[in-house]
Amino acid sequence: MADDKAPPDSKLTRTKEKWAREGRFLTGKVTRPEAQRLPPGQHLTKDWPVLDLGIVPPVSRERWRLDVYGAIETPVFWSFDEFIAQKQARFTSDIHCVTTWSRYDNEWKGLATRELLAACQPREDARFVVLHSYDGYTTNLALEDFAAEDALLAHSWSGQPLTEEHGGPVRLVVPHLYFWKSAKWLQAIEFLTEDAPGFWEVRGYHNRGDPWTEQRYSND
Repeated sequence: MADDKAPPDSKLTRTKEKWAREGRFLTGKVTRPEAQRLPPGQHLTKDWPVLDLGIVPPVSRERWRLDVYGAIETPVFWSFDEFIAQKQARFTSDIHCVTTWSRYDNEWKGLATRELLAACQPREDARFVVLHSYDGYTTNLALEDFAAEDALLAHSWSGQPLTEEHGGPVRLVVPHLYFWKSAKWLQAIEFLTEDAPGFWEVRGYHNRGDPWTEQRYSND
C-alpha cells in the first residue's frame, strides 16, 4: 500500500495555487486535437523542464515496488523485475504542461495501462483511479482516461532509463491530459468506486485537465 504521507508546502505550491485563483494563462480558446496539435495557451519547447514539489525521492530500481489495489479482482504487487517482465509497449506522444509549455514527439517504453487493467481486472463498479507517488503526491483520473489507448507506465524515455528528476524508475504517462495527471515516482495505483481528488485538484486545479478545452483550474 502507498505510504501515508503528504508532500511539504513549498513556494511552487503556493505560486500555483495563486495561479488557479487568478485564472493565470487562460486564453478562452477551445481547439480539438484533430484540428490543432498545440493546445490553446501553450508554447513549444525542445527542453524538458523539471517540475516537482521540492522532493526527488531516491528510489532505485532495486527498491521500487508497485502496489495495485482497491476495487479490482486481482491485486498486483510487483518488483521492478516483475514489472518489466510484463508485455512492454512503445509509444510516441506529446507532453502538455499546465504551466504552458509543450514538448512534441516523446518516445516512451513501458507497460500500457490496458495491459495493467487486464492483469488486475477492475470490478464493474470501479470508476476512478488514484495515483500515489513516492514523494506523497497524489492525482486522480477517471478510469476511461487511465485506460486511454496511448497511456502507459513508463520506465524509459528516448531509449534511456527514465531519470530520477523526470519520475524514474516509473511514472504514468497520459498524453491527452495536462501532465500533472501523469504522476512521477509511481508507487501505487488505487481503484475506487467514487472520485477522490488529489494534491493539485484540491488546490484549485481542474479535476480532469483537458488541454484542448483549457481545463486548467477548477472554476473553468
